[in-house]
Amino acid sequence: MERVQSLSAAGLRREIAWRNLRRGRVHVHEVTYGSLPSVIFQESEGGHGNFLEASYRAIVARPEWAARLRKSYSADKWVPRRWDRSRCELDCANSSDALLMNVFCYPGLLAHGPLCALLGVERGLEPVFGYKPRVPLMGGKDGKALVDATEIDMLLGSLLVEAKLTESSFQTAPLARVLRYTGLEEVFDVGELPMAGESVQSYQLIRGVMAARHEGRSFVVVCDGRRVDLREKWFLVMRAVRCCELRSRLAIVTWQEIAAVAPGVVRAFLAEKYGILGRSGGWARVSS
Repeated sequence: MERVQSLSAAGLRREIAWRNLRRGRVHVHEVTYGSLPSVIFQESEGGHGNFLEASYRAIVARPEWAARLRKSYSADKWVPRRWDRSRCELDCANSSDALLMNVFCYPGLLAHGPLCALLGVERGLEPVFGYKPRVPLMGGKDGKALVDATEIDMLLGSLLVEAKLTESSFQTAPLARVLRYTGLEEVFDVGELPMAGESVQSYQLIRGVMAARHEGRSFVVVCDGRRVDLREKWFLVMRAVRCCELRSRLAIVTWQEIAAVAPGVVRAFLAEKYGILGRSGGWARVSS
């Protein structure tokens, strides 16, 4: 497989900003303040500069998908005239959620054999975005069970998907919070989990593994092939998994691999907007 250039989170944000400033010549947009500006698109005449036309039409036609468009934008303090209207996370050119929906809401894509084969899922599935697996936690009182209410980016049949793009990490959490997951020590060699002081690194990945174990599903991380740092973080977590059978259900797929088997319209969009060029490959699993 052709070698992919490595980029940091900042380097990828810079490339995406440059590409979307060019795209902004024909789409309504604004640019945030700062040394690494973000391009914020907005809906105009039924279209949206951050989305493929066909994907956007499909999203707004499905209430449960359209609800994702209203997720608030957490960095609005960097937006000029932020008081004049609300901005949403999926308006931002850097949004991994927008990238995920651009691809998986494209009409007919999940009937596309090569992509389904790459992901190991059957054809014709309907994606669920913002899925809450409700993984059990220890510490419930008065007979009431505690569950983790946080979200996984997408559920696709038996596959849980965590999507990343320019995020710098998979978040951290205090060790005490991570230890609350029921059965954590059965799943992980806790001493092998990546730590930073009293905090556990790559918390989102640990949460995803626990969800996969709880529901008997597979869990895949989708990230840009140029983000070698994110791939290495995922491998560190996978290597801490005790059970070989569970480990075999954990994988990583790059956006470049998805682009290589996507329809031509999607492939061209990914290349123009994100610099994601299709390259062949497959699921990368940690050796047992």
